[in-house]
Amino acid sequence: MEHHRAPRGRNRAAAISAAAVLLAAVGCSGGAKDDGGLTSGTADVSKLATQKLNWKACAAPTAAEGTGSAPSPPPGGGEWKCATMKAPLDYADPKAGTIDIALIRAEATDKDHRIGSLIFNFGGPGGSGVTTLPAAASDYGALRARYDLVSFDPRGVGASAPVQCENDSQLDTYFAQDATPDDAAKEKTYLDGLKSFAGACEDNSGKVLPHVGTTSAARDMDLLRQVVGDPKLYYMGISYGTELGGVYAHLFPKNVGRAVFDAVVDPTSDVEQGAIGQAKGFQLALDNFAQDCVNRGDKCLLRGANVKEVEDVIVKLLAQLNTKPIPAGNSGRLLGQTQATNGIAQALYSKEYWQLLEQGVDEAEGGNGALLLALSDAMNGRSKDGTYSNIQAANAAINCADFKQRYTLEQTKAKLPEFHRASPVFGDFMGWGLMGCSAWPVAGQWTTPDVSAPGAPPIVVVGNTGDPATPYQGAKNMVDKLGPGVGVELTYKGQGHGAYNSGNKCVQSAVNGYLLDGRVPSAGAVCQ
Repeated sequence: MEHHRAPRGRNRAAAISAAAVLLAAVGCSGGAKDDGGLTSGTADVSKLATQKLNWKACAAPTAAEGTGSAPSPPPGGGEWKCATMKAPLDYADPKAGTIDIALIRAEATDKDHRIGSLIFNFGGPGGSGVTTLPAAASDYGALRARYDLVSFDPRGVGASAPVQCENDSQLDTYFAQDATPDDAAKEKTYLDGLKSFAGACEDNSGKVLPHVGTTSAARDMDLLRQVVGDPKLYYMGISYGTELGGVYAHLFPKNVGRAVFDAVVDPTSDVEQGAIGQAKGFQLALDNFAQDCVNRGDKCLLRGANVKEVEDVIVKLLAQLNTKPIPAGNSGRLLGQTQATNGIAQALYSKEYWQLLEQGVDEAEGGNGALLLALSDAMNGRSKDGTYSNIQAANAAINCADFKQRYTLEQTKAKLPEFHRASPVFGDFMGWGLMGCSAWPVAGQWTTPDVSAPGAPPIVVVGNTGDPATPYQGAKNMVDKLGPGVGVELTYKGQGHGAYNSGNKCVQSAVNGYLLDGRVPSAGAVCQ
Protein backbone atom coordinates (compact mmCIF):
# COMPACT_ATOMS: atom_id res chain seq x y z
CA MET A 1 0.00 0.00 0.00
CA GLU A 2 1.78 3.10 -1.20
CA HIS A 3 1.58 6.21 -3.26
CA HIS A 4 1.42 4.49 -6.58
CA ARG A 5 -1.04 1.79 -5.89
CA ALA A 6 -1.47 -0.77 -3.21
CA PRO A 7 0.81 -3.75 -3.51
CA ARG A 8 -1.09 -6.76 -4.80
CA GLY A 9 -0.24 -8.24 -1.45
CA ARG A 10 2.93 -8.46 0.47
CA ASN A 11 3.73 -11.42 2.62
CA ARG A 12 3.04 -11.19 6.30
CA ALA A 13 6.54 -12.48 7.02
CA ALA A 14 8.05 -9.75 4.88
CA ALA A 15 5.86 -7.10 6.42
CA ILE A 16 6.64 -8.21 9.94
CA SER A 17 10.37 -8.69 9.46
CA ALA A 18 10.65 -5.24 7.93
CA ALA A 19 8.70 -3.67 10.74
CA ALA A 20 10.48 -5.62 13.45
CA VAL A 21 13.87 -4.29 12.45
CA LEU A 22 12.60 -0.75 12.40
CA LEU A 23 10.44 -0.86 15.48
CA ALA A 24 13.30 -2.17 17.57
CA ALA A 25 14.87 1.21 16.98
CA VAL A 26 11.94 3.05 18.55
CA GLY A 27 11.83 0.90 21.63
CA CYS A 28 8.42 -0.81 21.35
CA SER A 29 21.85 5.92 -0.67
CA GLY A 30 19.44 4.89 -3.06
CA GLY A 31 18.97 6.39 -6.52
CA ALA A 32 22.58 6.13 -7.64
CA LYS A 33 23.07 5.11 -11.23
CA ASP A 34 24.85 1.82 -11.88
CA ASP A 35 24.53 -1.01 -14.37
CA GLY A 36 21.61 -2.43 -12.39
CA GLY A 37 22.98 -5.95 -12.69
CA LEU A 38 23.02 -5.74 -16.49
CA THR A 39 25.69 -7.59 -18.40
CA SER A 40 26.42 -7.32 -22.07
CA GLY A 41 26.37 -10.11 -24.60
CA THR A 42 23.86 -12.35 -26.28
CA ALA A 43 21.63 -14.53 -24.12
CA ASP A 44 21.13 -18.06 -25.46
CA VAL A 45 18.24 -19.29 -23.31
CA SER A 46 18.98 -22.98 -23.91
CA LYS A 47 22.59 -22.51 -22.85
CA LEU A 48 21.56 -20.44 -19.82
CA ALA A 49 19.47 -23.41 -18.65
CA THR A 50 22.70 -25.42 -18.25
CA GLN A 51 24.66 -22.76 -16.38
CA LYS A 52 26.37 -23.80 -13.16
CA LEU A 53 25.64 -21.76 -10.05
CA ASN A 54 28.49 -20.70 -7.79
CA TRP A 55 26.95 -21.05 -4.33
CA LYS A 56 28.94 -19.26 -1.64
CA ALA A 57 28.47 -17.60 1.74
CA CYS A 58 25.93 -14.79 1.60
CA ALA A 59 27.10 -11.23 1.92
CA ALA A 60 25.16 -8.56 3.77
CA PRO A 61 22.09 -7.30 1.89
CA THR A 62 22.60 -4.56 -0.66
CA ALA A 63 21.11 -1.11 -0.16
CA ALA A 64 18.34 -1.99 -2.60
CA GLU A 65 17.56 -5.13 -0.58
CA GLY A 66 17.29 -3.10 2.62
CA THR A 67 20.79 -3.28 4.15
CA GLY A 68 21.51 -5.10 7.44
CA SER A 69 23.71 -8.06 8.30
CA ALA A 70 24.43 -11.28 6.48
CA PRO A 71 21.82 -13.89 7.39
CA SER A 72 22.26 -15.94 10.55
CA PRO A 73 22.52 -19.70 10.12
CA PRO A 74 19.15 -21.30 9.35
CA PRO A 75 17.27 -23.20 12.06
CA GLY A 76 18.23 -26.84 11.87
CA GLY A 77 21.85 -26.22 11.01
CA GLY A 78 23.82 -25.64 7.88
CA GLU A 79 24.26 -22.25 6.30
CA TRP A 80 22.69 -19.94 3.80
CA LYS A 81 24.41 -19.88 0.45
CA CYS A 82 23.90 -17.27 -2.26
CA ALA A 83 24.45 -17.33 -6.00
CA THR A 84 23.72 -15.35 -9.14
CA MET A 85 21.80 -16.71 -12.13
CA LYS A 86 22.07 -15.17 -15.58
CA ALA A 87 18.73 -14.54 -17.32
CA PRO A 88 17.84 -12.78 -20.56
CA LEU A 89 16.96 -9.12 -20.16
CA ASP A 90 14.34 -9.59 -22.88
CA TYR A 91 13.10 -13.11 -23.60
CA ALA A 92 11.72 -11.87 -26.93
CA ASP A 93 15.14 -10.53 -27.92
CA PRO A 94 17.91 -12.63 -26.39
CA LYS A 95 20.53 -10.51 -28.15
CA ALA A 96 19.70 -7.68 -25.74
CA GLY A 97 21.98 -9.27 -23.15
CA THR A 98 21.49 -10.70 -19.68
CA ILE A 99 20.70 -9.61 -16.15
CA ASP A 100 21.75 -11.10 -12.82
CA ILE A 101 19.11 -12.80 -10.66
CA ALA A 102 20.14 -13.03 -6.99
CA LEU A 103 19.42 -16.37 -5.28
CA ILE A 104 19.59 -17.80 -1.76
CA ARG A 105 19.43 -21.41 -0.58
CA ALA A 106 19.45 -23.57 2.54
CA GLU A 107 19.98 -27.21 1.62
CA ALA A 108 17.60 -29.96 2.72
CA THR A 109 18.47 -31.57 6.04
CA ASP A 110 17.33 -35.10 5.06
CA LYS A 111 19.35 -35.55 1.90
CA ASP A 112 18.42 -39.24 1.56
CA HIS A 113 14.77 -38.24 1.05
CA ARG A 114 15.29 -34.94 -0.74
CA ILE A 115 12.54 -34.06 -3.25
CA GLY A 116 14.08 -31.01 -4.89
CA SER A 117 14.15 -27.26 -4.46
CA LEU A 118 11.11 -25.48 -3.01
CA ILE A 119 11.11 -22.02 -4.55
CA PHE A 120 9.49 -19.16 -2.65
CA ASN A 121 8.12 -15.80 -3.69
CA PHE A 122 6.95 -13.77 -0.71
CA GLY A 123 5.03 -11.04 -2.47
CA GLY A 124 5.03 -7.31 -3.02
CA PRO A 125 5.55 -7.11 -5.86
CA GLY A 126 8.96 -5.77 -4.99
CA GLY A 127 9.89 -7.84 -1.95
CA SER A 128 13.39 -9.33 -1.74
CA GLY A 129 13.27 -13.10 -1.39
CA VAL A 130 16.97 -13.13 -0.54
CA THR A 131 16.32 -11.17 2.65
CA THR A 132 12.83 -12.50 3.47
CA LEU A 133 13.52 -16.25 3.33
CA PRO A 134 16.11 -16.20 6.14
CA ALA A 135 13.80 -13.98 8.23
CA ALA A 136 10.93 -16.43 7.81
CA ALA A 137 12.88 -19.71 7.74
CA SER A 138 11.78 -20.85 11.19
CA ASP A 139 8.29 -21.37 9.75
CA TYR A 140 9.53 -23.83 7.14
CA GLY A 141 11.58 -26.31 9.14
CA ALA A 142 9.31 -29.25 8.29
CA LEU A 143 9.56 -28.47 4.58
CA ARG A 144 13.33 -28.05 4.71
CA ALA A 145 13.69 -31.69 5.73
CA ARG A 146 13.08 -32.78 2.15
CA TYR A 147 13.51 -29.60 0.15
CA ASP A 148 16.28 -27.15 -0.42
CA LEU A 149 14.63 -23.85 0.53
CA VAL A 150 15.30 -21.42 -2.31
CA SER A 151 14.24 -17.86 -2.97
CA PHE A 152 15.29 -15.03 -5.24
CA ASP A 153 15.05 -11.34 -5.85
CA PRO A 154 12.75 -11.09 -8.88
CA ARG A 155 13.99 -8.96 -11.75
CA GLY A 156 13.86 -5.28 -10.85
CA VAL A 157 14.04 -6.09 -7.13
CA GLY A 158 16.86 -5.96 -4.59
CA ALA A 159 20.05 -7.31 -6.12
CA SER A 160 18.44 -8.41 -9.41
CA ALA A 161 18.86 -5.50 -11.84
CA PRO A 162 17.10 -3.26 -9.31
CA VAL A 163 14.84 -0.45 -10.46
CA GLN A 164 16.25 2.78 -9.05
CA CYS A 165 14.23 5.98 -8.98
CA GLU A 166 14.64 8.88 -6.56
CA ASN A 167 17.36 9.23 -3.94
CA ASP A 168 16.77 8.94 -0.21
CA SER A 169 16.07 12.61 0.52
CA GLN A 170 13.75 12.83 -2.49
CA LEU A 171 11.90 9.75 -1.26
CA ASP A 172 11.46 11.31 2.18
CA THR A 173 9.72 14.21 0.49
CA TYR A 174 7.75 11.96 -1.84
CA PHE A 175 6.35 9.73 0.89
CA ALA A 176 5.55 12.72 3.12
CA GLN A 177 3.40 14.44 0.50
CA ASP A 178 -0.38 14.37 0.76
CA ALA A 179 -1.56 11.34 -1.23
CA THR A 180 -5.23 12.25 -0.73
CA PRO A 181 -5.24 15.85 -2.01
CA ASP A 182 -8.33 17.87 -1.19
CA ASP A 183 -7.75 21.09 -3.12
CA ALA A 184 -6.33 22.12 -6.49
CA ALA A 185 -2.93 23.11 -5.13
CA LYS A 186 -2.46 19.75 -3.39
CA GLU A 187 -3.67 17.93 -6.49
CA LYS A 188 -0.97 19.65 -8.52
CA THR A 189 1.68 18.76 -5.94
CA TYR A 190 0.52 15.14 -5.96
CA LEU A 191 0.58 14.88 -9.75
CA ASP A 192 3.95 16.62 -9.95
CA GLY A 193 5.29 14.11 -7.44
CA LEU A 194 4.10 11.18 -9.55
CA LYS A 195 5.68 12.69 -12.67
CA SER A 196 8.98 13.36 -10.93
CA PHE A 197 9.11 9.86 -9.50
CA ALA A 198 8.34 8.22 -12.85
CA GLY A 199 10.86 10.46 -14.58
CA ALA A 200 13.56 9.47 -12.12
CA CYS A 201 12.77 5.80 -12.69
CA GLU A 202 13.14 6.29 -16.45
CA ASP A 203 16.38 8.24 -16.04
CA ASN A 204 17.99 5.70 -13.72
CA SER A 205 16.46 2.41 -14.90
CA GLY A 206 14.97 2.98 -18.33
CA LYS A 207 16.62 -0.07 -19.85
CA VAL A 208 15.02 -2.55 -17.44
CA LEU A 209 11.57 -0.96 -17.00
CA PRO A 210 9.98 -2.71 -20.01
CA HIS A 211 11.22 -6.09 -18.78
CA VAL A 212 10.29 -6.32 -15.09
CA GLY A 213 6.72 -7.59 -15.49
CA THR A 214 5.32 -10.77 -14.01
CA THR A 215 5.50 -12.72 -17.27
CA SER A 216 9.27 -12.22 -17.45
CA ALA A 217 9.62 -13.16 -13.77
CA ALA A 218 7.66 -16.36 -14.41
CA ARG A 219 10.04 -17.22 -17.25
CA ASP A 220 12.92 -16.62 -14.84
CA MET A 221 11.36 -19.15 -12.47
CA ASP A 222 11.26 -21.78 -15.19
CA LEU A 223 14.87 -21.04 -15.99
CA LEU A 224 15.69 -21.35 -12.27
CA ARG A 225 13.84 -24.68 -12.13
CA GLN A 226 16.09 -26.02 -14.88
CA VAL A 227 19.28 -24.55 -13.42
CA VAL A 228 18.72 -26.18 -10.01
CA GLY A 229 18.04 -29.48 -11.78
CA ASP A 230 14.34 -30.05 -11.07
CA PRO A 231 12.14 -31.68 -13.73
CA LYS A 232 9.11 -29.93 -12.21
CA LEU A 233 8.64 -26.69 -10.25
CA TYR A 234 8.03 -27.03 -6.52
CA TYR A 235 6.70 -23.68 -5.39
CA MET A 236 5.20 -21.72 -2.54
CA GLY A 237 3.81 -18.37 -3.62
CA ILE A 238 2.58 -15.99 -0.97
CA SER A 239 0.58 -12.84 -1.63
CA TYR A 240 1.68 -11.39 -5.00
CA GLY A 241 3.62 -14.65 -5.29
CA THR A 242 0.26 -16.33 -5.96
CA GLU A 243 -0.20 -14.16 -9.04
CA LEU A 244 3.31 -14.95 -10.18
CA GLY A 245 2.60 -18.63 -9.60
CA GLY A 246 -0.67 -18.44 -11.51
CA VAL A 247 1.03 -16.82 -14.49
CA TYR A 248 3.74 -19.50 -14.34
CA ALA A 249 1.11 -22.25 -14.30
CA HIS A 250 -0.55 -20.68 -17.33
CA LEU A 251 2.72 -20.46 -19.27
CA PHE A 252 4.14 -23.82 -18.17
CA PRO A 253 1.28 -26.06 -16.96
CA LYS A 254 3.22 -29.27 -17.69
CA ASN A 255 6.18 -28.04 -15.65
CA VAL A 256 4.23 -27.55 -12.40
CA GLY A 257 5.12 -30.10 -9.74
CA ARG A 258 3.59 -29.31 -6.34
CA ALA A 259 2.54 -25.71 -5.78
CA VAL A 260 0.83 -23.84 -2.97
CA PHE A 261 -0.70 -20.36 -3.25
CA ASP A 262 -1.28 -18.62 0.11
CA ALA A 263 -2.87 -15.15 0.62
CA VAL A 264 -4.25 -15.15 -2.86
CA VAL A 265 -4.33 -12.16 -5.20
CA ASP A 266 -7.61 -12.13 -7.14
CA PRO A 267 -6.71 -12.79 -10.80
CA THR A 268 -10.10 -11.49 -11.95
CA SER A 269 -9.61 -8.01 -10.46
CA ASP A 270 -8.40 -5.14 -12.57
CA VAL A 271 -6.62 -2.17 -11.01
CA GLU A 272 -9.80 -0.52 -9.77
CA GLN A 273 -11.42 -3.71 -8.49
CA GLY A 274 -8.22 -4.74 -6.76
CA ALA A 275 -7.92 -1.38 -5.03
CA ILE A 276 -11.57 -1.44 -3.93
CA GLY A 277 -11.06 -4.98 -2.64
CA GLN A 278 -8.05 -3.91 -0.61
CA ALA A 279 -9.92 -0.91 0.79
CA LYS A 280 -12.63 -3.26 2.00
CA GLY A 281 -10.06 -5.78 3.23
CA PHE A 282 -8.14 -3.28 5.32
CA GLN A 283 -11.41 -1.85 6.61
CA LEU A 284 -12.49 -5.35 7.69
CA ALA A 285 -9.18 -5.83 9.46
CA LEU A 286 -9.59 -2.45 11.17
CA ASP A 287 -13.12 -3.43 12.23
CA ASN A 288 -11.72 -6.61 13.76
CA PHE A 289 -9.00 -4.65 15.52
CA ALA A 290 -11.57 -2.19 16.89
CA GLN A 291 -13.82 -5.02 18.09
CA ASP A 292 -10.90 -6.56 19.94
CA CYS A 293 -10.29 -3.18 21.55
CA VAL A 294 -13.95 -2.96 22.63
CA ASN A 295 -13.83 -6.49 24.03
CA ARG A 296 -10.86 -5.56 26.23
CA GLY A 297 -12.64 -2.57 27.68
CA ASP A 298 -10.47 -0.38 29.89
CA LYS A 299 -7.39 -2.43 28.98
CA CYS A 300 -7.48 -0.88 25.52
CA LEU A 301 -5.75 2.48 25.19
CA LEU A 302 -8.28 3.76 22.66
CA ARG A 303 -11.63 5.17 23.71
CA GLY A 304 -14.88 3.72 22.46
CA ALA A 305 -17.81 1.62 23.60
CA ASN A 306 -18.27 0.08 20.14
CA VAL A 307 -16.42 -0.41 16.87
CA LYS A 308 -17.58 2.87 15.37
CA GLU A 309 -16.47 4.90 18.37
CA VAL A 310 -13.01 3.32 18.32
CA GLU A 311 -12.66 3.95 14.61
CA ASP A 312 -13.92 7.50 15.02
CA VAL A 313 -10.84 8.12 17.16
CA ILE A 314 -8.68 7.11 14.20
CA VAL A 315 -10.75 9.07 11.66
CA LYS A 316 -10.50 12.19 13.82
CA LEU A 317 -6.75 11.76 14.26
CA LEU A 318 -6.23 11.41 10.52
CA ALA A 319 -8.31 14.52 9.86
CA GLN A 320 -6.20 16.50 12.31
CA LEU A 321 -2.98 15.24 10.75
CA ASN A 322 -4.22 16.39 7.35
CA THR A 323 -4.00 20.00 8.45
CA LYS A 324 -1.40 19.80 11.20
CA PRO A 325 1.30 17.11 11.14
CA ILE A 326 2.87 16.24 14.48
CA PRO A 327 6.49 15.59 15.50
CA ALA A 328 7.78 12.04 15.30
CA GLY A 329 9.64 11.96 18.59
CA ASN A 330 12.97 13.78 18.40
CA SER A 331 13.74 12.62 14.85
CA GLY A 332 13.15 16.03 13.32
CA ARG A 333 10.53 14.50 11.05
CA LEU A 334 6.77 14.98 11.04
CA LEU A 335 3.88 12.52 10.82
CA GLY A 336 1.18 13.59 8.39
CA GLN A 337 -2.08 12.02 7.34
CA THR A 338 -0.71 9.89 4.51
CA GLN A 339 2.11 8.36 6.52
CA ALA A 340 -0.25 7.70 9.44
CA THR A 341 -2.67 5.88 7.12
CA ASN A 342 0.23 3.90 5.70
CA GLY A 343 1.43 3.00 9.20
CA ILE A 344 -2.03 1.87 10.28
CA ALA A 345 -2.22 -0.40 7.24
CA GLN A 346 1.21 -1.84 8.00
CA ALA A 347 0.08 -2.84 11.48
CA LEU A 348 -3.01 -4.59 10.09
CA TYR A 349 -0.95 -7.13 8.18
CA SER A 350 -0.79 -9.27 11.30
CA LYS A 351 -2.77 -9.58 14.51
CA GLU A 352 0.59 -9.67 16.28
CA TYR A 353 0.96 -5.98 15.43
CA TRP A 354 -2.41 -4.80 16.69
CA GLN A 355 -0.80 -3.76 19.98
CA LEU A 356 1.57 -1.49 18.05
CA LEU A 357 -1.34 0.05 16.20
CA GLU A 358 -3.12 0.70 19.49
CA GLN A 359 0.00 2.21 21.03
CA GLY A 360 0.83 4.21 17.92
CA VAL A 361 -2.60 5.81 17.66
CA ASP A 362 -2.64 6.55 21.39
CA GLU A 363 0.79 8.21 21.24
CA ALA A 364 -0.18 10.19 18.14
CA GLU A 365 -3.26 11.48 19.93
CA GLY A 366 -0.84 12.71 22.56
CA GLY A 367 1.26 14.49 19.95
CA ASN A 368 4.02 11.93 19.27
CA GLY A 369 3.93 10.35 15.83
CA ALA A 370 7.13 8.29 16.12
CA LEU A 371 5.57 4.83 16.22
CA LEU A 372 3.10 5.34 13.38
CA LEU A 373 5.89 6.88 11.30
CA ALA A 374 8.13 3.89 12.05
CA LEU A 375 5.37 1.58 10.84
CA SER A 376 4.97 3.66 7.69
CA ASP A 377 8.72 3.63 7.12
CA ALA A 378 8.67 -0.17 7.33
CA MET A 379 6.01 -0.30 4.63
CA ASN A 380 8.03 2.05 2.44
CA GLY A 381 11.35 0.24 2.93
CA ARG A 382 13.05 3.02 4.91
CA SER A 383 15.76 1.97 7.35
CA LYS A 384 16.57 3.76 10.59
CA ASP A 385 19.57 5.42 8.95
CA GLY A 386 17.32 7.04 6.34
CA THR A 387 18.24 4.79 3.42
CA TYR A 388 15.53 3.12 1.35
CA SER A 389 15.38 -0.31 -0.19
CA ASN A 390 13.94 -0.38 -3.68
CA ILE A 391 10.72 -2.17 -2.67
CA GLN A 392 8.45 0.71 -3.64
CA ALA A 393 10.33 1.54 -6.83
CA ALA A 394 10.11 -2.11 -7.86
CA ASN A 395 6.47 -2.28 -6.79
CA ALA A 396 5.61 0.64 -9.04
CA ALA A 397 7.65 -0.68 -11.96
CA ILE A 398 6.16 -4.19 -11.84
CA ASN A 399 2.59 -2.96 -11.37
CA CYS A 400 2.91 -0.53 -14.26
CA ALA A 401 4.60 -3.07 -16.53
CA ASP A 402 1.76 -5.50 -15.84
CA PHE A 403 -1.42 -3.41 -15.89
CA LYS A 404 -2.62 -1.42 -18.90
CA GLN A 405 -4.91 0.96 -17.04
CA ARG A 406 -3.89 4.63 -16.84
CA TYR A 407 -6.27 6.88 -14.92
CA THR A 408 -6.70 10.59 -15.39
CA LEU A 409 -7.33 13.07 -12.60
CA GLU A 410 -10.97 13.38 -13.63
CA GLN A 411 -11.52 9.63 -13.76
CA THR A 412 -9.91 9.18 -10.38
CA LYS A 413 -11.92 11.90 -8.65
CA ALA A 414 -15.14 10.45 -10.06
CA LYS A 415 -14.40 7.13 -8.37
CA LEU A 416 -13.51 8.51 -4.93
CA PRO A 417 -17.04 8.36 -3.46
CA GLU A 418 -17.20 4.61 -4.10
CA PHE A 419 -13.83 4.14 -2.45
CA HIS A 420 -14.86 6.23 0.54
CA ARG A 421 -17.97 4.12 0.97
CA ALA A 422 -15.78 1.01 0.92
CA SER A 423 -13.63 2.40 3.73
CA PRO A 424 -13.78 5.76 5.53
CA VAL A 425 -10.17 5.23 6.64
CA PHE A 426 -8.45 3.70 3.61
CA GLY A 427 -10.82 4.49 0.74
CA ASP A 428 -9.48 7.88 -0.33
CA PHE A 429 -5.89 6.64 -0.06
CA MET A 430 -6.64 3.63 -2.27
CA GLY A 431 -8.71 5.68 -4.67
CA TRP A 432 -6.00 8.24 -5.33
CA GLY A 433 -3.58 5.36 -5.77
CA LEU A 434 -5.30 4.58 -9.07
CA MET A 435 -3.14 7.31 -10.58
CA GLY A 436 0.08 5.56 -9.73
CA CYS A 437 0.91 4.61 -13.32
CA SER A 438 -0.51 7.77 -14.93
CA ALA A 439 2.93 9.20 -15.74
CA TRP A 440 4.73 5.90 -16.26
CA PRO A 441 6.98 5.69 -19.35
CA VAL A 442 6.23 2.04 -20.15
CA ALA A 443 2.92 0.54 -21.30
CA GLY A 444 1.30 -2.29 -19.36
CA GLN A 445 0.62 -5.82 -20.60
CA TRP A 446 -2.84 -6.81 -19.39
CA THR A 447 -6.12 -5.78 -17.81
CA THR A 448 -6.07 -8.91 -15.66
CA PRO A 449 -3.53 -11.76 -15.76
CA ASP A 450 -4.35 -15.07 -17.41
CA VAL A 451 -3.87 -17.90 -14.92
CA SER A 452 -5.78 -20.65 -16.70
CA ALA A 453 -3.67 -23.79 -16.45
CA PRO A 454 -5.31 -26.76 -18.16
CA GLY A 455 -3.16 -29.82 -17.79
CA ALA A 456 -1.44 -28.67 -14.60
CA PRO A 457 -1.53 -30.94 -11.52
CA PRO A 458 -3.46 -29.88 -8.40
CA ILE A 459 -2.44 -26.52 -6.92
CA VAL A 460 -3.44 -25.90 -3.31
CA VAL A 461 -4.99 -22.43 -2.94
CA VAL A 462 -5.25 -21.13 0.65
CA GLY A 463 -7.61 -18.26 1.46
CA ASN A 464 -7.83 -16.44 4.81
CA THR A 465 -11.26 -15.03 5.67
CA GLY A 466 -9.75 -12.10 7.61
CA ASP A 467 -6.95 -11.17 5.20
CA PRO A 468 -6.74 -7.37 4.71
CA ALA A 469 -4.41 -7.20 1.72
CA THR A 470 -5.67 -10.14 -0.34
CA PRO A 471 -9.36 -10.57 0.49
CA TYR A 472 -10.77 -14.08 0.79
CA GLN A 473 -12.78 -13.98 -2.44
CA GLY A 474 -9.52 -13.94 -4.37
CA ALA A 475 -8.84 -17.56 -3.43
CA LYS A 476 -12.18 -18.71 -4.81
CA ASN A 477 -11.62 -16.77 -8.02
CA MET A 478 -8.11 -18.19 -8.41
CA VAL A 479 -9.47 -21.73 -8.10
CA ASP A 480 -12.09 -20.99 -10.76
CA LYS A 481 -9.59 -19.43 -13.16
CA LEU A 482 -6.93 -22.13 -12.78
CA GLY A 483 -9.57 -24.46 -14.14
CA PRO A 484 -11.22 -27.81 -13.39
CA GLY A 485 -9.03 -30.27 -11.55
CA VAL A 486 -6.27 -27.76 -10.90
CA GLY A 487 -7.16 -25.35 -8.09
CA VAL A 488 -7.99 -26.96 -4.71
CA GLU A 489 -9.25 -24.48 -2.13
CA LEU A 490 -8.36 -24.58 1.56
CA THR A 491 -10.03 -22.00 3.81
CA TYR A 492 -8.47 -20.58 6.97
CA LYS A 493 -10.83 -18.71 9.26
CA GLY A 494 -8.32 -16.34 10.76
CA GLN A 495 -6.85 -12.85 10.87
CA GLY A 496 -3.85 -11.26 9.21
CA HIS A 497 -2.19 -11.62 5.85
CA GLY A 498 -1.66 -15.23 4.89
CA ALA A 499 -2.38 -18.55 6.57
CA TYR A 500 0.67 -20.82 6.69
CA ASN A 501 2.80 -18.27 8.54
CA SER A 502 0.02 -17.68 11.07
CA GLY A 503 1.15 -20.82 12.85
CA ASN A 504 -2.22 -22.56 12.43
CA LYS A 505 -1.47 -26.27 12.78
CA CYS A 506 -4.35 -27.35 10.56
CA VAL A 507 -3.16 -25.22 7.65
CA GLN A 508 0.45 -26.25 8.10
CA SER A 509 -0.46 -29.93 8.29
CA ALA A 510 -2.49 -29.73 5.08
CA VAL A 511 0.20 -27.81 3.19
CA ASN A 512 3.04 -29.98 4.49
CA GLY A 513 1.12 -33.13 3.65
CA TYR A 514 0.79 -31.97 0.07
CA LEU A 515 4.28 -30.61 -0.49
CA LEU A 516 6.06 -33.46 1.30
CA ASP A 517 3.87 -36.46 0.52
CA GLY A 518 1.62 -35.39 -2.35
CA ARG A 519 -1.59 -35.67 -0.32
CA VAL A 520 -4.06 -33.26 -1.90
CA PRO A 521 -6.42 -31.70 0.69
CA SER A 522 -10.13 -32.29 0.29
CA ALA A 523 -11.63 -29.56 -1.87
CA GLY A 524 -13.34 -26.99 0.34
CA ALA A 525 -11.52 -28.05 3.52
CA VAL A 526 -11.68 -25.52 6.36
CA CYS A 527 -9.16 -24.72 9.11
CA GLN A 528 -9.83 -22.41 12.05
